[in-house]
Amino acid sequence: MDSDNPSLSTANPKIVIVGGGFGGLWCAQRLASAAVEIVLIDRTNHHLFQPLLYQVAMAGLSPAEIAAPIRAILRQQRNVRVLLAEVHSVELHSNTVVLDDGSAMPFDWLVLATGVKTSYFGHPQWEKHAAGLKTVEDALEIRRRVLMAFEQAERCADPQERDRLLTFVVIGGGPTGVELAGAIAELAHTVLAQEFRHIDPGSAKVVLVEHGGRILAGFPHGLSASATEQLSELGVLLRLNSQVTAIDADGVQFADGSLLPTRTVLWGAGVRGTRLAETLGVPLDSNGRVIVGPDCALPARPTVFAIGDMASCQVSGKPLPGLCPVAMQQGNYVGNIIATDLAQSRREPFRYVDRGSMATIGRSRAIAWIGSTELSGYLAWLAWLVVHLMQLIGFRNRFVVLITWAWSYFSYTRGARLITQRSGERSRVRADNGADEQQGGQAKLG
Repeated sequence: MDSDNPSLSTANPKIVIVGGGFGGLWCAQRLASAAVEIVLIDRTNHHLFQPLLYQVAMAGLSPAEIAAPIRAILRQQRNVRVLLAEVHSVELHSNTVVLDDGSAMPFDWLVLATGVKTSYFGHPQWEKHAAGLKTVEDALEIRRRVLMAFEQAERCADPQERDRLLTFVVIGGGPTGVELAGAIAELAHTVLAQEFRHIDPGSAKVVLVEHGGRILAGFPHGLSASATEQLSELGVLLRLNSQVTAIDADGVQFADGSLLPTRTVLWGAGVRGTRLAETLGVPLDSNGRVIVGPDCALPARPTVFAIGDMASCQVSGKPLPGLCPVAMQQGNYVGNIIATDLAQSRREPFRYVDRGSMATIGRSRAIAWIGSTELSGYLAWLAWLVVHLMQLIGFRNRFVVLITWAWSYFSYTRGARLITQRSGERSRVRADNGADEQQGGQAKLG
């Protein structure tokens, strides 16, 4: 960055990027023609398109259709080395990244893009009963729980227990919660309608719980009201202004003393910074995200950046939302800083170009907010389809997802309804992999 920084080497500068999500990947690709050495580290071997993760959870898509191997994406970029590893810590005083095996990796520039993890707001015990949605493993576990609930109900002779099994509670009225609630309702009322003999899947009850007074609070009131109406058309019940006080195997307890009996609770209410962010020893916001300056760099650390969901970045006095376009643009921006002038001391602040926000609710149902234009229903759903297809990595994934969506739309079926993982197996996977999540989530507490 400047002549007082002893970390810069005389050879090609070494760039370490932690996280292969949108921010990290876009930064690496921006540096494709730069005279630098890049090491991209991720705890998984794939880039995950998280906006469509809920469709894996609801059996609409398979994991491979929304993910791509990081090595394959970057195979033509000769200045990148990809490592499958987990970063244990970052030693800012010595410009060193320490990996999970104890090995150390020096850097001249560091880009942190590890994303966020699910937050249970000080109640970690809720995780056992309320599955979050940040990884492929999470999505497969949600799919297992939802499908198993129908299977167990088919065998259940107790009417009360059957009602608990066929009641699905989604906590959090942000985009993730709305998408999950709508997808469960469609799964129950259309996809599974003719496949059981003892139960009527259409009698399943889907309840969306929101702490605030309306769902999708980040959208204009008109679009929020439209989403409420579209969810109601699908049979989703809304429970607004409801504070959750406990979640256990019997259901969800609220501050007013009421209990909502259920065996399946899904969590889409909040996120917070990863373990790595907490160990950096730098200022964090109330959600555990790294506070960065207008150039996405850590205070007093001009060659260390945090981008995407893990960063708390404000533009024009407003915090940026946790959306993949933010991470993409920040990745390009940081890559441009490094590529254009490795010695520059003055930087233009990051400027976010808001291309709109969308949330899908179900078949031919969605809302979209693009500039001053507000769309809802079928047109918003078509816009959502086009945008998400274009953002998918790789022609094959776009083609397969398009064909899968078209088949599901006309046949009212979903082809990924496999129960392949037991709960105990998922617990071992999480213990092996740790709690950090790949960048790109967008769930918020309403």
